[in-house]
Amino acid sequence: MKVLYSCLSKSWGGMEMFTITAVRELLNRNIETELVCIKNSPIYMEAVKDKILTIPIKSFNYCNPIQIIKFSKIVGRRNYSLVHTQYSKDLWLFVPALKFAKSNIPLFLTKQMGSFIVKKDFLHKKLYNRVTKIFAISTVIKNNLIETCPVSEGKIIILHNAVDTKKFSPENGQREKIRTEFNIKGDEIAIGMLARFTPGKGHEEFLYAAKKLIEIYGNLKFMIVGDPSRGEDNYGLKIKELATTYNLSDKIIFTGFRTDTVDILSAMDIFAFPSHSEAFGIALVEAMSMALPSVCSDSDGILDIAVDNETSLLFENKNTDSLIEKLKLLIENNDMRSNLGLNARQRAIEHFDLKSLSDKVVDYYKTFSSKNQ
Repeated sequence: MKVLYSCLSKSWGGMEMFTITAVRELLNRNIETELVCIKNSPIYMEAVKDKILTIPIKSFNYCNPIQIIKFSKIVGRRNYSLVHTQYSKDLWLFVPALKFAKSNIPLFLTKQMGSFIVKKDFLHKKLYNRVTKIFAISTVIKNNLIETCPVSEGKIIILHNAVDTKKFSPENGQREKIRTEFNIKGDEIAIGMLARFTPGKGHEEFLYAAKKLIEIYGNLKFMIVGDPSRGEDNYGLKIKELATTYNLSDKIIFTGFRTDTVDILSAMDIFAFPSHSEAFGIALVEAMSMALPSVCSDSDGILDIAVDNETSLLFENKNTDSLIEKLKLLIENNDMRSNLGLNARQRAIEHFDLKSLSDKVVDYYKTFSSKNQ
């Protein structure tokens, strides 16, 4: 089996990170895989670092005839078994390229993001008609696909993103190392969130909750993990200024971007996920796999992950009073934190394990590749 994988994104977020994870999994199974990506993009740099074989392109715009002809020749020469893209925009490259190459190999799309635009015109019908199967990462994405794209429900399979639950395991985290680095005392409860600095992730609600909670409890520290998204530096500064306005300097820790996510999560006692709208929420799954209790907004893809009063406490989306009340419950109840955390890890293992997900993907590859023969 030989897979042509793609993600022609210039950003670095959940979709791009998961693309690298998925390619690594295929390579670990000795499945020959090549990755199409934008040259010098974050995903390209990460792939090169991991020694993943890449096919870099300078840029791609819709219906670029030069790139289409180039890839039709690549497909014709390299004898791929299938194409799998994580980015729906890439269909504008691969659908015509496969047609020019007169190739009927399977084309898979993982749909990571929803759309607010209805795309059921003639051209989009042509694009999506060529797709073999669409993997929707959550129920909300499946419903959005049906509402906005010219696809039938039968073409869509819900296949959640996943994490390596053996790697993201409590015994692997260096809790004391991180708490020492950030001067978090043994009796302090660390409440953290992990998200890119971009509007809608809930940073404002998190900081307001911190402001109110330190008026009640003296043993809290708050951690915000992540950097601004591309072009969001001003928003990042705004969030840090808000923390200063709230007099949180001694209570808030901005860690910046970290690669030691397992260690960072192990330093926390409660995970907050106040995102306004999330297609899925891989950071939440990572936290659950680390046996962290969580307080999450009751929105969108989060509802596929968190189970209220079993793995997490759900609060009303964008409602800071509701967020504060749920955090108070966990701050005051160590047994609840422990029970939710244990349940969270079990759910992560049973539903969001990377090996299990990869097994399913490879099974779909084999099934539809054999039908194509």
